[in-house]
Amino acid sequence: MGIRTGENYIEAIRKQKPNVYVNGEKIDNVVDHPYFKSQVLEIAKLYDIQHDPAYQDKITHVCEETGERVNNSFLNPTEPEHLQLRRNVFEVFAQSTFGLMGRTPDFLNTVVTGMAANDWFYREYGGEEYAKNIVNYYKYIRDNDLFLTHAIVNPQNDRSQSSHGQQDEFTHLGVVKETDEGLIVRGAKMLATLAPITDEVIVYSYPGFSPGDEKYAISFALPSETEGLYMYCREPAQTGERSTWDHPLASRFEESDALLVFDDVLVPWDRVFINQNVEAGNRLYAATGVNQQPSHQSAVRGCEKITFIADVACALADSIGVDGFLNVQNQLTELIQAAETVRALVRTAEREYEVTEHGEVRPSIVPLETIRGILPEAYPKAVQILQTIGAGGLLMSPTEADFNNPEISQHMQQYYVGKTDVSSERRVRLFKLAWDLCGEAFGQRLAQYERYYSGDPVRKAGMFYNAHKRKNPTYPRVERALEEGLNLVKN
Repeated sequence: MGIRTGENYIEAIRKQKPNVYVNGEKIDNVVDHPYFKSQVLEIAKLYDIQHDPAYQDKITHVCEETGERVNNSFLNPTEPEHLQLRRNVFEVFAQSTFGLMGRTPDFLNTVVTGMAANDWFYREYGGEEYAKNIVNYYKYIRDNDLFLTHAIVNPQNDRSQSSHGQQDEFTHLGVVKETDEGLIVRGAKMLATLAPITDEVIVYSYPGFSPGDEKYAISFALPSETEGLYMYCREPAQTGERSTWDHPLASRFEESDALLVFDDVLVPWDRVFINQNVEAGNRLYAATGVNQQPSHQSAVRGCEKITFIADVACALADSIGVDGFLNVQNQLTELIQAAETVRALVRTAEREYEVTEHGEVRPSIVPLETIRGILPEAYPKAVQILQTIGAGGLLMSPTEADFNNPEISQHMQQYYVGKTDVSSERRVRLFKLAWDLCGEAFGQRLAQYERYYSGDPVRKAGMFYNAHKRKNPTYPRVERALEEGLNLVKN
């Protein structure tokens, strides 16, 4: 099949019947539901972009194995230029969504591609069948251009205990038993973003398994409509279909997040990748690049997102003439420099690539992890700056209905005008754009997402430092400076 269209995607999602619940209500038709409708349409747009002559050769390629066009996010990078080819699709998809949708299809495409490129890992820990499973699964989603979500985090229950120490044996997702057909699994995983509008769910876990956690150290993939799989979505940040005039971002880019509950679900053997292996679960990230390759996509998406909020802040300040004030210029400069720092780090990660012993080209992990350290601080700070510049004006915006009411529209035009060349309608719409990012629940979810999308930032910082220390245990620059100083004294 190769690359599919938006219509192909919508048709597939309409046909499936996953167990989706929002606010206690079972949703039978996500495609036309007010909460999910805009999400479906935005993802469909991404699939259509693949067929746009202006982008097709830039973001897709012809697969040598099948002769069909496939998305560049399915490209296994074996040459340095492949990283740039993958970045092309990351940028185009991120620009389409202003970086506000974190789990577009390209993200998990890179995850599964990385897993398949390192099939040796699954062979080592499970044998030839598990290696074959991951490769076949990669080919399946590549050739059918499927959209995946993932669930890799345990629910926040008792974090002082490991999975096997929870009050209920199957609070965390684990294996109940093995059968001739496959594994029977029970328990919960989160945080499955956009799960109700995806084709498939893939499960794997962060490292951190302890002895006794064997039944929880698993990885597999299933169709989203699998019997016994329940998706419990968080309360929507937006309710119903919202006006694109009053809520230009929240009306389009809301991403549902779901807790996945597996109620004695059968996982066929050909969909199992890791089976109750603590060592494999703990080594998965470091060995396969399952974290490193998608970090490239996340970095490009994060760059677009922080660049966008910087642009909004600049446009807002300009609309009311405050960007001439030094304190405002200082704040805007901070945003612009943060965006440019992330952009430079993305390019550095690509230029300073590494090649594994198995021939896989990976972007350098240090610049990518630096971005992971910057964004959890820089993006919330950008939200705060936007709130500060907008000040009380963010709370005092009229609606589209006010402008359309002939009895009061004159007052709207007169009292909401911006500086000389900025009409009242443009000024108000800019403030509404900003409010979506910094005031609405939609915007607060975006900030929270940036804080934690790659895990606890404090823990990540500790991991980054420890990796740096292992790489540089003797600090040769320090030793050289001390030695040269002594030599000068002796001479």
